[in-house]
Amino acid sequence: MPVSIALLITGAVVALAIAGGLIVRAQDGRRRSGGHLAVRSEDLSGRSLAAKATLVQFSTELCARCPQVRRLLDQIADEHPGVERVEIDLTTRNDLATRYHVLQTPTTFLVDASGTVLSRWGGVPHRRTIEDALAPVLTFQPQEQK
Repeated sequence: MPVSIALLITGAVVALAIAGGLIVRAQDGRRRSGGHLAVRSEDLSGRSLAAKATLVQFSTELCARCPQVRRLLDQIADEHPGVERVEIDLTTRNDLATRYHVLQTPTTFLVDASGTVLSRWGGVPHRRTIEDALAPVLTFQPQEQK
C-alpha cells in the first residue's frame, strides 16, 4: 500500500474519532424525555414516592462524576420543598440498569409521585435544566373534585 493512501486512511480515522467524540460530548448532561418508563417504588431501596418529585440517581462504586451529581441533586432537593433524592447503586443492582435502560453513570431521572419518569439525563446534568424540568411539577396543583 502506498504511503499516501495509508496517511489518507489514518487521517480519515482520526477525523471520524474526533467527530464522534464531539457528538458524545455534546449529548452529555442533556435533558431527554423519560419515554414510557415508570419507576417501581420497590426499586428505590425501600423509599416511597410520596414527594411531588424524586430525583433518582443511578451510580456505581467507581463512577468518578457521581459525587459531583450527588452534591448537585442534594442541593436542589434541599432548596425545593416536595423534592427528594434517591441514589441507586448499580454495582449491587445491575438488573435495574437493564430495566431502566441505563447505559452510563451517572444517569438521573426526574420522577413524579406516580413513578412516571418525566425527564432523564445521562452524565452530569446542568442545574438549570433540572430546575426547568422541576418547575411544572412543583407548580402543578390538581383541581379538587366537586
